[in-house]
Amino acid sequence: MELFREVKIDWLGKKWFFLGFSLIFSVAGVLSMLFWHHLPLDVDFKGGTVVRVKFDQAPDLEKIRAAADKAGLKDVRTQDYGPATGHEVLITLAESQTSESALDRGREAIVATLTNNYSATGPSNQGKLDLDNAGKSALTPWLVEHDAEHLGNNEAATAHYTEQANAILNFRDNQNGGLLPSVDSLSSVATPAVVNDLKQSSFLSGFAVRNVEIVGPQVGAQLRKQALLATLYSLAGMLVYLWFRFELIYGVAAVVAVFHDTLITVGAFSLKNQEISLTVIAAILTLIGYSMNDTIVVFDRIRENLRLSRREPLADVVNRSINQTLSRTVLTSGLTFLTVLSLYVFGGEVLRGFSFALVIGILIGTYSSIAVAAPMLVAYQEWRAKRGKAAVLPASKKARA
Repeated sequence: MELFREVKIDWLGKKWFFLGFSLIFSVAGVLSMLFWHHLPLDVDFKGGTVVRVKFDQAPDLEKIRAAADKAGLKDVRTQDYGPATGHEVLITLAESQTSESALDRGREAIVATLTNNYSATGPSNQGKLDLDNAGKSALTPWLVEHDAEHLGNNEAATAHYTEQANAILNFRDNQNGGLLPSVDSLSSVATPAVVNDLKQSSFLSGFAVRNVEIVGPQVGAQLRKQALLATLYSLAGMLVYLWFRFELIYGVAAVVAVFHDTLITVGAFSLKNQEISLTVIAAILTLIGYSMNDTIVVFDRIRENLRLSRREPLADVVNRSINQTLSRTVLTSGLTFLTVLSLYVFGGEVLRGFSFALVIGILIGTYSSIAVAAPMLVAYQEWRAKRGKAAVLPASKKARA
């Protein structure tokens, strides 16, 4: 399928416009990484604790930040998580607020902060059981100690209250999404005596910690190193492949184009002040492969045309090759872009970084195959001509293979 027939666009004639475009975005990203937002790294790379909290009402992020500041928790970041109807928030504590040996410290800090400084219940319920955040290890001993049904201190009583605790937690977590609408709602799963006791000695905070993840500083540093090495190794491997598949200059041009794509994509994250996580690194590695594939398609057509037009100027061959592959480029890149754009718009906060990297990467990767990689071949040929050396691209043995 061809969208364009007999296209005669002089791509190389616009190389200075392309160079200006690339310089503007590359320099802006570098300046942002050096002086403005620097390189915003997620907790995956810096280390820290991420706590996912569900609220019974739409959360106020500014109020949560103020509560954390009042509690003495510094550098706390908050962001919405999932659909707006889920009322969930990710609260990230910096590395200094946590340690690898204390997984519960971040959770306890967030619960205490929200209970005392955010929840409408306030500190007036000090000493009471928080039913929204109580786990089995807390609820079962509480029921046994209070012994609302006066069963005594024996194994049968412990088994009975353990069963009651399991029923309450199942009702809360599986039937009500982790938050109880009211203590009275437990009358369908717990005995009246237990419900009455809970009404007197417990409270509902209106929020619940759904998940806690911790990354230590050493693990974060190791992940940073591995992410950098994965990117460099992929570029080196592609350079070697193209060296053998075409010529060294093809490999250099393709790697420079892919590095250009990566630099602009990472710079976009810095300019937008959006954190780079492990999923973003996965997206960057994906776009490296995508951009390289698009570049190889153009290079392959250039090599084919060089066999047929040995006396034609290289610039004309490159222009014709790009025009001949233009329909394929627009179809594949266009459809891929629409897919990742839909993922960015409708994928939610969890996939926002991943999809944003792909949206930028698909656009820049397609652009660089035409405006960066191909002109480098011509620039290299012109440089060799000025030095009085013979052309290497048309007469290459690999090109004739």
